[in-house]
Amino acid sequence: MTAQANPLRGRTAVVTGAARGLGEAIAVCLADRGAKVALLGREEESLARVGERLPTESSCWEVDVTDDAGMARVAAEVRERLGPPSVVVANAGLAEGGPFAESDPAVWRRVVEVNLVGSAATARAHLPALFETCGYFLQVASLASIGAAPMMSAYCASKAGVESFAHSLRAEVAHRRVGVGIAYINWTDTDMIRDVDAHAVLRELRGHMPPPARRVYPAPYVAERLVRAVERRRPAVYVPSWLRATQLVRAAMPPVVTLLSRRELPRLAAVHPFEPTGLLGAGGLADASAPRATER
Repeated sequence: MTAQANPLRGRTAVVTGAARGLGEAIAVCLADRGAKVALLGREEESLARVGERLPTESSCWEVDVTDDAGMARVAAEVRERLGPPSVVVANAGLAEGGPFAESDPAVWRRVVEVNLVGSAATARAHLPALFETCGYFLQVASLASIGAAPMMSAYCASKAGVESFAHSLRAEVAHRRVGVGIAYINWTDTDMIRDVDAHAVLRELRGHMPPPARRVYPAPYVAERLVRAVERRRPAVYVPSWLRATQLVRAAMPPVVTLLSRRELPRLAAVHPFEPTGLLGAGGLADASAPRATER
């Protein structure tokens, strides 16, 4: 993307997980900057409602990000309808909570598939266009990429995976003039996070985080910061900014978390039973009820 007053105007941007929450907010922010937006997700009606809000040209695709053939088909249709994308935001994600030993293997695997494999499938489908446009791929990661937490093993494993994937991809495509950024975000006000607070154990665990780390940020605020990073082709963006400091102490975080968990989990277990939550939020419910690519 060439340097200009508004580098996104007239460009095509792809956003996965765009039916609600942070994905919707990112899509709105990109459109406000003048980009044409391809909205990808599992809920066609919700995607259409988001598209109606956008001030620029947009199109919607109901697709499972883990379906390689479906993502390749969508990539071809995005190019045909809106032009080759200059920006791709891998935002689609799921979460589930609860003790690993009692987790549903299919649900645990689905979180990893959507968050990690789905991000890779998104990149694979759109990289040819990004090579053409010298574009930018933004991988939405998390504080969980840096410091893992108990009762969220699938989410933490997948977010650590997407961080490593993005680092590897950046090194691989730099000579092709494609930028790759990683968005490290903390608690964002989405239905998934609100559902976390509906489960007593997860709510209690979040309550034991330091006060700055438990603050919840509005999705439009986070989206604004991420889109600003897209415009500047940043290799990393931290929301809130203090998250950058966690990189300096990430080696010390696992033993600290283990120490706190050894003390607090028995106390919590005596008050609230530890049970698997299933997929969290309305997006999780939508994914659970939608057919998989192998079921069609």
